[in-house]
Amino acid sequence: MTFLHPWVLLLLAVPVLLFWSVLGRSAGVVLPLDHQRHAIARNRGLRWVLAAFEVVPLLLLAVALVMMAGPQIMKKPRAERLLTNIQICLDVSGSMSGSRYRMASKAIIDFTNAREGDALGLTMFGSHQIRWIPLTRDLAAIRNAMPFADPEHQPIHMSGTSIAAALRFCKSNMEAEALEGDRLILMVSDGFSSDLDGGENEKVAEELKSAGIILYHIHVAEDAIPSEVVDMASATGGGAFAATDADSIKQVFRHIDRMKPAKFAATGTIPMDHFRPFAIAAIALVGVHLVGLLGARYTPW
Repeated sequence: MTFLHPWVLLLLAVPVLLFWSVLGRSAGVVLPLDHQRHAIARNRGLRWVLAAFEVVPLLLLAVALVMMAGPQIMKKPRAERLLTNIQICLDVSGSMSGSRYRMASKAIIDFTNAREGDALGLTMFGSHQIRWIPLTRDLAAIRNAMPFADPEHQPIHMSGTSIAAALRFCKSNMEAEALEGDRLILMVSDGFSSDLDGGENEKVAEELKSAGIILYHIHVAEDAIPSEVVDMASATGGGAFAATDADSIKQVFRHIDRMKPAKFAATGTIPMDHFRPFAIAAIALVGVHLVGLLGARYTPW
């Protein structure tokens, strides 16, 4: 065991000196003056018991000083969680309003609850893009943003759908913010956009792949997933899934969570705080001291 502030241990000399002074002191003035020998003088064992209770506060002081010195031991910590950067790209165009948005919002909230420890960001898109929340480990920010992302609250210029522009927007933001860990874009949309025509989807997929970004698409509509979106997601190493009701979209999010689980890396031994045994000893000494105060203390008769 080592100490972060070993010089504090020099102060242990104070309770040591006081310890011997307490053990060596006499019973003090004996009252009433009845010419009788004090019980302590008659019973040597009782004197030692009472003296032991008297030194408990000094032992508490010693434990406190040891804890102030910062005891540490070399220990192998739990595996360290590797960061995963996840950008939620949420379609807030007019067609996403109503039940589609409600089930998407609920699934996103559940997903953030399952990804504590990762960094998530939120981008809303329609005809244009809004960088609502940058990558953050405070996932409550994502959950609290859901009421504001409701398509019914968006301006008129967000009524269209531009998927390619939204993905490029997310890519540039993620390149600027995600300094370490895996990169993942989770797009939730219900339609197709014309800016993926003419092989543009392949260009977007190549750009995402070059940036080390994997794309997953959740299609919240009754019609088939556009083939351009399927090919684009597959090219990055991700996939596209259909979700037409609340149960199916939850299953898709759980499936993605299994496909991209949290990663952990083994770490070597490092010095870690070792307060537990001293805290237990302090609590036990406080209990002994209370017992002494209630029925085992010096009295003048």
